[in-house]
Amino acid sequence: MTENEISKVVYDCALKVHKNLGPGLLESAYEECLFYELSKTGLKVEKQKPLPLIYEDVKLEIGYRIDLMVENKFIIEIKAVDALNDVHLAQILTYLKISDCKLGMLINFNVTLIKKGIKRVINGIL
Repeated sequence: MTENEISKVVYDCALKVHKNLGPGLLESAYEECLFYELSKTGLKVEKQKPLPLIYEDVKLEIGYRIDLMVENKFIIEIKAVDALNDVHLAQILTYLKISDCKLGMLINFNVTLIKKGIKRVINGIL
C-alpha cells in the first residue's frame, strides 16, 4: 500500500473517531481509538513507537516517540489543542526526517470539523 493510499485510510478512520467522540477529550483517548480503527483495517499500526536519535557519535535509543506509525512508513501525530501552530508542524517534519518516512499526518481532534484539523505533511516540504 502506498503512502497516499494509507493517507486515505487514516483520514477515513480519523473521521469516524471524531464523529463518534467529538472534540474536547485528551490526545490519549483519540490515539487509542484511532489505533483501534486503523488496526481493524488490517494495516500494521504501532503506537508510541520509539524513534532513536543519532547525532554524530551519540545515539539516544528512545529520543522520541511517534504517536502512531502505519506500515513502517506513515507517521501520525495526534493533538487535541485549540489550534495547530508552527511547533506542531516542525515536530512532525522532524519525525519524518529522522525516520526517513515520506508522508505523515498531523491531526488535531479539538475542532468542530475534522477536515479543518488534518494536515498532510510531506518530508522536506514546508
